[in-house]
Amino acid sequence: MTASNIRAGVLLLATMTTGLTAGLFAAFAYAVMPGLARVDDRAFVAGMRSINQAILNGWFALCFGGALVCTLAAVLLHLPARLRGPLPWLIAGLALYVLVLAVTAAVNVPLNDRLEAGAARLADPAELRAAFESAWVRWNVVRAVLNTAAFGCLGVALLVARSLPG
Repeated sequence: MTASNIRAGVLLLATMTTGLTAGLFAAFAYAVMPGLARVDDRAFVAGMRSINQAILNGWFALCFGGALVCTLAAVLLHLPARLRGPLPWLIAGLALYVLVLAVTAAVNVPLNDRLEAGAARLADPAELRAAFESAWVRWNVVRAVLNTAAFGCLGVALLVARSLPG
């Protein structure tokens, strides 16, 4: 396998995992959360708890973590002077994805944890929902937009990388 093939493969993996994660957050924004908005408080809390438990799996970890690892690797592989054409797009995509991770860690995960803790102590579902839903939805839209922008940057990087020397 040539260095050119490795660079191309890593960039492709970065783009795919970033796109899959962007699609997940976007699907929550345009389908999952609007669907859950239509159910009563008890069903909302139960549904979100179930989703939060189910999403912690290998496939999610592969995409969510893979986007960071592969994008960082793509940046490093494009540092040599003759390979820097896609570098600004790669750095932009990486920076945007780091913001996605920051929003997830600072807002969405703590909200998920508070929802779980409140449900475990049998708190009122209406209170749990009120403390969770609007903030979680708002910040999920932010990370969906950031992640989609990161995906777009990596797509441009793929196009620019096509013209690099072998």
